[in-house]
Amino acid sequence: MNTVGTTLTPEFWRQFTVLLVIATAVVVVVGAALDALVLRTRGRRTPPAPPTPAEAWKRQAAHGVSARH
Repeated sequence: MNTVGTTLTPEFWRQFTVLLVIATAVVVVVGAALDALVLRTRGRRTPPAPPTPAEAWKRQAAHGVSARH
């Protein structure tokens, strides 16, 4: 069996490393951008939480509304 051996040159490994770093950076940046976009759209759809009784009492007191009638 006659096989031709090939070796990977140092130039190949340099280019491979550069492309791997670039691809990793692109994946991270695109992932972060999509994550921010999803969180932003979810935040717009989520209705605000109803105030707790303490918050409602503070709001009434700030507006001069008596809690006791």
